[in-house]
Amino acid sequence: MGSEIRIERLTGEAIRRHLPAIARLRILVFREWPYLYDGDEDYERRYLERYVTEPRAVVVGAFDGDELVGASTALPLSAEPPELTEPVARAGLPVDKTFYFGESVLLRPYRGRGIGVRFFLEREDHARSFGEYEYACFCGVIRDPNDPRKPADYVPLDAFWRKRGYTMLEGAVGTIPWKEIGEAEETPKRLQFWYKKL
Repeated sequence: MGSEIRIERLTGEAIRRHLPAIARLRILVFREWPYLYDGDEDYERRYLERYVTEPRAVVVGAFDGDELVGASTALPLSAEPPELTEPVARAGLPVDKTFYFGESVLLRPYRGRGIGVRFFLEREDHARSFGEYEYACFCGVIRDPNDPRKPADYVPLDAFWRKRGYTMLEGAVGTIPWKEIGEAEETPKRLQFWYKKL
């Protein structure tokens, strides 16, 4: 593991050559609590294709040499489905003025080195570069705090998000379906939105 991690913003076709690596990262990292995602690479590549085709989307990659060890995605909230746009609109944020931060995935050995902070800064700078987005938002899965599957050493990211300037968007809960470990098929999962004025 090298000491110098290179952070790069990827857009358009520059994202495409990294799709298999991003898919593998998502499958690996999201198997952990609280997502418990049981993914497959074919589905992932289809899902991630939208970051190639959406002209304002970005993937912020963290590279150790040539190896992609982390990735963080963002695109206009208006490019997301109603399950995500409608809760935000009902909570009072203008969808067309809001940038949506999708996933951030980082291999465990690289955590705690400031890369997650860079992921937020790079995505915020990207959103501001268009001169028309006033807010950034993202969402985190809602889990029962007493769920027996929760690891004893799990630390929620709420404090990290607050330190980045994000606040829970009261009343804004979206749903995204995915297949959880132990499930036979996808079921909708509830997600709490957080936001920040850019």
